[in-house]
Amino acid sequence: MTTATHTLEALDLRLLNIIQSAFPLVHHPFKAIGQELCVPEEEALGRIAALKKRNVVRQISAIFDTRRLGYKTTLVAMRLPPESLTQAARHINHHPGVSHNYARNGYFNLWFTIAVPPTEGLPETVQRLAQETSAQAVRILPTLRFFKIGVNFDMVTGESAAHDYYSPDGYKDGQSQWSKVEPVTSFEIGVIRELQEDLPLKPQPFLGMAQRLGISEAGLFAYAADFQARGIMRRYSAVLHHRRAGFKANGMAVWRVPSERAEEVGRIMAGHPAVTHCYERPTFPDWPYTHFSMIHATSKERCEAIAREISERTAITDYQVLYSYREYKKTRVKYFVEE
Repeated sequence: MTTATHTLEALDLRLLNIIQSAFPLVHHPFKAIGQELCVPEEEALGRIAALKKRNVVRQISAIFDTRRLGYKTTLVAMRLPPESLTQAARHINHHPGVSHNYARNGYFNLWFTIAVPPTEGLPETVQRLAQETSAQAVRILPTLRFFKIGVNFDMVTGESAAHDYYSPDGYKDGQSQWSKVEPVTSFEIGVIRELQEDLPLKPQPFLGMAQRLGISEAGLFAYAADFQARGIMRRYSAVLHHRRAGFKANGMAVWRVPSERAEEVGRIMAGHPAVTHCYERPTFPDWPYTHFSMIHATSKERCEAIAREISERTAITDYQVLYSYREYKKTRVKYFVEE
């Protein structure tokens, strides 16, 4: 067992590998997990409950594709006075479209992602939040090219294992889904609202969802399969608390890449298993960095080593790694809810 995960039992590490990749959408999911681990259903359920109590597992729910649902999303960088940073972050967290919010080192000290429905203006929403928090500077950094999202950690080896990833711009398999919004019915919106909630820890956790919708569990699973086939839902899985799971360093590497090499370099970065997210974003006179790659590792030193590996592979030497020193929010976006 690695030093990063020495507080977790070997069986827990294997369990975490299973549920963060694809939680089984079946009538008795904990029984299915138990069978894979060769333990009783009660033990599998109990171990997950214990991991949630320790906040190693944050939540278990569906991951939906924001853009396929017609939502607009962006990364935002803000500069706030240090003395008001926490209060401002908490205010921003009230917006249901804010899923990630971190304090980071550097000139821009607050970084968050926000998604808004088609009826809401994204720049207007960000500017309103900036005014309400008295931000000294704000930069809206939408995705220009989406090379990769593939958060997956091998808990047994203690290494990021984002080999199998999603690229809606088609940089992995050539199938671009970037601009295609998939219409959903009012009933499907109800299904999305159910699937995005944290899974209750009971032997038949999907039964309550199905009953509230007035359908069978099999019907619920059929909707989930259809959502995946249409690209609405990427997967149903657990979200881990990276630090509590042993991946204590969260580095956002930002790179200054010449425009003529943007796609080439993005593909190389996306191919690195330690990179969980990779995007190209716009630049500003005070922010020349084009490519953003998220690196999670068991230590800051390992993050730095990975960044050096990427620099060597791409020959991009103008970069910096920004580390989060406080997490204000990390959750999945709630869709079709009132603000």
